[in-house]
Amino acid sequence: MNRLPLLIRMAWRNLWRHPPRTLLILFAFVLGVWSIVVLAAYGRGALEQQIERSIDNLTAHVQIHATGYRDDPVIDHRLPPPGPALRTALAQADVTAWAARVRVPAVVASERESAGIVLVGIEPARERGLSFIAEAVHAGRYLDADDDPGLLLGRKLAERLETGLGRRVVVMSQDANNQIADRGFRVVGIFDGSPEAMETGYVFIGRATAQQMLKLGDSVSELAVLASSRDRLDGLVMRLRAASPESDVQPWTTLEPLLVLAEELSGTILTIWYLIVFTAMSFGLVNTLLMAVFERIREFGLFQALGMPPRLILGMVLAESVILLALALTVGNLLAGATLLSLKGGIDLSAFAEGLEMFGFSPIIYPMITAADFVTANVLVFVLGVVACLYPAWRAARYAPVQAITRI
Repeated sequence: MNRLPLLIRMAWRNLWRHPPRTLLILFAFVLGVWSIVVLAAYGRGALEQQIERSIDNLTAHVQIHATGYRDDPVIDHRLPPPGPALRTALAQADVTAWAARVRVPAVVASERESAGIVLVGIEPARERGLSFIAEAVHAGRYLDADDDPGLLLGRKLAERLETGLGRRVVVMSQDANNQIADRGFRVVGIFDGSPEAMETGYVFIGRATAQQMLKLGDSVSELAVLASSRDRLDGLVMRLRAASPESDVQPWTTLEPLLVLAEELSGTILTIWYLIVFTAMSFGLVNTLLMAVFERIREFGLFQALGMPPRLILGMVLAESVILLALALTVGNLLAGATLLSLKGGIDLSAFAEGLEMFGFSPIIYPMITAADFVTANVLVFVLGVVACLYPAWRAARYAPVQAITRI
């Protein structure tokens, strides 16, 4: 340990014997570290926005249905209005919002066209802050009350039906008596949605209006619940199941399995990307250190002849690699931090907006880096970098003094 400061000083001086070579490999490592952190933040931000958008698009954090509704979402599988026990469970501090909805398959028709849709009866006041609907209305108005006679139509669906604000459309579905139920509505609002299927596949009316049209009485199709955190839902789900044991209570992770799979795969994909970038960087690092070792064979032989044990020579070469890695990580992280700070307003991909919206991605991506991603990237690069440098260090320490000194 007493020789450590000496080894570090010697390693630092050896690194700068050939400044162009050291700066070149340092640049390559800085670029690699920067790309790892920035691309991890970009990928994580895109995934996080997709998850939040899916939760905002009617999924919420927890949904309560009648048994069988998720397999066959028809009017026969309906819930009674929430009882006292369930309302007490929904009134706890970890529930930030909840609402009852009527959701059934239907057909909407204008004077010229018709389309299959999902008819959703909502509680306008409760849906604010729970789903995207209130903020998505860009023309006309939002629904005023549960019994509002108006209808909200998606922009793309309005174009397909060749109708618009203030025009009348007819909605047809099956009522609780298995009879055809139809009613005319005036379009009072046009909303934007993402992905595009939200605009073309959903129509919103007041919950009471839907119940009256479908002869449901007080029954509903689902209860949507928004919690204070999407990551700690086990306690809430267990409480809701205890309060309504006859119902099907599921968290968003069950309702959106593809998003959960994407979230799980993202960590693996990022790790693979780290390994790809590091593999490219490691070739340059090993090549640089091997060149330095071959140029200094006689020097190593002289050190050993003067009494320096091979382990100290190995330590000196490793110290060079550690210093190089530390410099690269420091500069690379600072540049990545500056880049992410400059992009805090988001990365504008509006040129590809139409294609991105088809897959549920926003045209503006907000990079997001987690502590786990940051630590994983830095630890992986540092540890694998040291491992990659073991071979050049071992080569430097294995030369016999006489052979090394006499080598030309």
